[in-house]
Amino acid sequence: MQAHFIQAGDAIDHTPGSDVAAGDVVVQGDLVGIAKRDITAGELGALAVTGVFDVAKQAGGGVTFSTGDKAYWDDTNNVAVTTDGAGANKLLGKATANAADADDLVRIRLSQ
Repeated sequence: MQAHFIQAGDAIDHTPGSDVAAGDVVVQGDLVGIAKRDITAGELGALAVTGVFDVAKQAGGGVTFSTGDKAYWDDTNNVAVTTDGAGANKLLGKATANAADADDLVRIRLSQ
């Protein structure tokens, strides 16, 4: 056997080293997920890796999204951005709606 089915894959198991709040974006290497519920440090929880979420973005910094644009997660500033930052920012997904410079949220379809 070369593979054994574990789960559908819309969420992945995650045991955090520190508390994670519902809605937190969690980066593990190149894998990015969003906590749908609070997860206590050391306890098994789950991160969504598919779905559509409204995600924080920098407002007023010249960051805009058009539907279909790639969105990357800036884990230092905890916002979605339009560039990979020379590999520092991880692919989050694609915008499913336009977001203007003044907007503080962008709607993203998660994809890995």
